[in-house]
Formats: sequence, structure tokens, C-alpha cells
Amino acid sequence: MPVWSYFIFGLKKFIMWLSCYNSCFHCLLILSRRSEANDLALRLARQYRGHQDVITLDHAYHGHVTSLIDISPYKFNQLGKEAKKEFVHVAPSPDIYRGKYRDDHPDPGSAYADDVKKIIEEAQKNGRKIAAFIAESMQSCGGQVIPPAGYFQKVADAVHKAGGVFIADEVQVGFGRVGKKFWGFQLQGEDFVPDIVTMGKPIGNGHPMSCVVTTREIAEAFGACGLEYFNTFGGNPVSCAIGLAVLDVIEKEDLQGNATRVGNYLTGLLKEQKEKHPLVGDVRGVGLFVGVDLVKDRQKRTPATAEAQHIIYKLKEQRILLSADGPYRNILKFKPPMCFTMEDAKFVVDQIDEILTDLEDSTINRTRDELPTSIQSKRKMPPDGSSQLECINESISHINGSACRQKNGFYAENNTVPCKRIRT
Repeated sequence: MPVWSYFIFGLKKFIMWLSCYNSCFHCLLILSRRSEANDLALRLARQYRGHQDVITLDHAYHGHVTSLIDISPYKFNQLGKEAKKEFVHVAPSPDIYRGKYRDDHPDPGSAYADDVKKIIEEAQKNGRKIAAFIAESMQSCGGQVIPPAGYFQKVADAVHKAGGVFIADEVQVGFGRVGKKFWGFQLQGEDFVPDIVTMGKPIGNGHPMSCVVTTREIAEAFGACGLEYFNTFGGNPVSCAIGLAVLDVIEKEDLQGNATRVGNYLTGLLKEQKEKHPLVGDVRGVGLFVGVDLVKDRQKRTPATAEAQHIIYKLKEQRILLSADGPYRNILKFKPPMCFTMEDAKFVVDQIDEILTDLEDSTINRTRDELPTSIQSKRKMPPDGSSQLECINESISHINGSACRQKNGFYAENNTVPCKRIRT
């Protein structure tokens, strides 16, 4: 066997195995990073029909390179209103809990899709041409958002009519994490298939690896442009061997089934917390992709940002790593390893239950002491105008080696959103 055969054998075997998870996966390109995959997806989309403009979802994040920051409101909104490029169009996030169309709407999927249609129509009036609509199959940084049924298909129909393609970013939710299906986009229905799919993170279980999947027609249009695509480490034998091992473990250890079983158990435990704690406004998710939306007021759905940050830091003391995200950073994100067990889920939720109980007890104490505290503060106002009470209740603590400022029982780092003080 020629030497070069040893180099392509692993690549060929990996591509064949991966393509078995969806019969519509015709052309696969193996790369090294998520950002490379989404950047290449944009190039494929723009070359296909020669269009330029991209529709993205509000609060979306698709990678850190310049081309992807341009289509990631999660990032470019931090730079001010002028940061959005003319070729970028932002559609509302299809969030049925705190979005434009909520769970009381008769058909939120169609309503959100109609907003995309309006964006396309407005762009065309201005002489713009849509190259692609890009979305995570379920938004992660946007707040663990599960798109309503039928949304993607209706959007894809409108985008295709405008000459564009649908790009599904599966970097966060692919490879069985959602349990019911191997790919997140399959939750929208068996008949829905994106034109381009990007993969990363779990594809190599921590090893730098990614993949772009597309149709033969789009791949051939890209190949005909005269500018070849080359990736130094994409599809190398080591990466392909790792990719094969990942697929093998997912099957042999039934990790997709585990995501369903443990995910259902975790969601059930969290919903019990919703019945118990007013701070829990919503519990949503599929498989091992779950979000808990914390609120100060369930009727108004006021984000409990400070409380979420406090919970994250207190969990670190128990060696539990969670993060809070979403536009208000009030949504606890559950995205554990797929080998996560029911015992793990029970332990995490028990700790959250304890922290929520302490927070609610603190709120009761604060309300009880509010009047005398106010009077005391006025009496002890120092010459510089600052509150002596506030100075007394402020201290510096360390959590996992990270210096944090504790004000009235609340942990907050300098680089987090400002936290409303709650007296304990």
C-alpha cells in the first residue's frame, strides 16, 4: 500500500462514518476550529449565488475571527451602534419566554419567521441580496433558547426564495447532546435539512477539530470560483482517529440515550425548584442542554442578574462550574459532559436549592430591616457623603483564587454586571 494511503484512510473512514448520521450530508470538509468552520460556511454561502448579506439572530455568537464578530450581535453590540455592518441584518431571537412573541402567542414560530421575511423584503428594497441566514440550532450565549416548532423551515423557505442558504451552527448542540436526535436541527422535523451545517467542540472531545457539511451543488459552486481552499491541519490522521474514537464512544456508551435519560431527570428536578422558589421563572431545554431563567418578578419576568451571578460564585465553593448567560446574564446554563449521571444532577440541583433558599431568606430579612437600616444610614452619614453602613458591609473575599468583592452577602467581580445589593 502506498504511504499516502495511510494518511487518507483515516480521513475517508471518518467522513463515511460521520455521513451516516444524516443521509443528506454529501460533502464534508474537515478543519481545526469552530471559527474556521463558520468562516468557511460564509464563504460557501457567498460564492454560491454571489450574494453578500447575512441575516443573524439577536444575541448570537458564532466565533471570534473578524468575519464572525461581524455577524455576532453578542459581540459587536458591545462596541456600540456603529459596529453593525451594512451587510448584516439582525432578526429577533425566537425566545418564547422573554422575546417579542411569547408562550401565550398562538403561533410564535410563524410570527418570528415573518420577521425574517420582513427583513428580507426591506433588504431587497434597498438593493441588497441575501447570501445566508445563520443560526445555532439552539441559541447558547443567547440564553439557552429553544426555537419554536416550524420556525427554521419557514425561515429556510423565505431565504431560499431570496437566493440565500440556511446555515445551522451545531457547534454547541450537535453529536447527541439533545438526546432525542443526533443533531439539534432535527428537532425542527425530519423534513428540515439545512444547506450548510457547521460542527466543532464535541467532534473532537476537546481536541481542536471542526467540520463543514454542505450540498454537492454548493460545494461545486465554491470549487468553481478559482480560489482553492487549503487547511494545514484539517483532516490530519491524528484528528480523524480522535473523531472516530468520539463517534465510537458515543455509540458504545449510549451517550445520546444518557443525554435523554439524565436530561429529563435534571429538567424534572429543576422544575421542582420552580414550584418551590419564586426566583426560578422558567426551565427549558432538551437533553443535556438546559437553561434556568432567574427572575425577580414572575409576572414582569424581571431578570435576576445579581442573583444569577451570586449563585454561580457560590456553586464554585462546592466545585460546581456553571455559567450565566443571555442578554441579561440571568440564565443558568447547563451543558455538562454527556457522561453526566443522575447522581451528578441531583447533587447540583440540591446545591442550587440551598443557595436559592438562602437568597430568599436574605430577601425576607432585608425587607424586615429596611426601615431601621435607612434611618441608621442617615444618622451615620460620614463627612465625605458615603454610607458608613455600606462601608461596614463591604469586604474582599477570594473564590477559587479569584478576588471578589462581597457587598451585603453578594459576590461580584469587577468585570461582571453591577449587582443590586441584598442585605443579609
